[in-house]
Amino acid sequence: MTDTLTHNDTRGAKRLASLCHIQSLRSGWWHNPETLEPLELTPERFAQKLCLIHSEVSEAMEGHRKGLADDKLPHREMVEVELADAVIRIFDLAGRAGMDVVEAMVEKLEYNAKREDHKLANRLAEGGKKY
Repeated sequence: MTDTLTHNDTRGAKRLASLCHIQSLRSGWWHNPETLEPLELTPERFAQKLCLIHSEVSEAMEGHRKGLADDKLPHREMVEVELADAVIRIFDLAGRAGMDVVEAMVEKLEYNAKREDHKLANRLAEGGKKY
């Protein structure tokens, strides 16, 4: 296994990202519940969706802190399910905004692999990134 990705490697991730947005659309999260009119992606709505992503991450932290099982998928840890919820929300928002988060992730991974401040020796140095 190499540490680089090809276009074929990302197809499954792109399908999953698309599914997250499609399921959200079908569930009505991008429509006014009273009128069923489509909701525009205003700056305020974008910010609201970012806050919802943050809330999932906060729930993951709380599940991790307390060592809880998830209440809806009790065979899984709450932290795992809440992280999944965060990714679902990220993929949904990115899909609505026309963003290709999967390709951005691939590019960012490639960039980070070459970053001096991400190398262990530099992280251990005085003033380095500890976490």
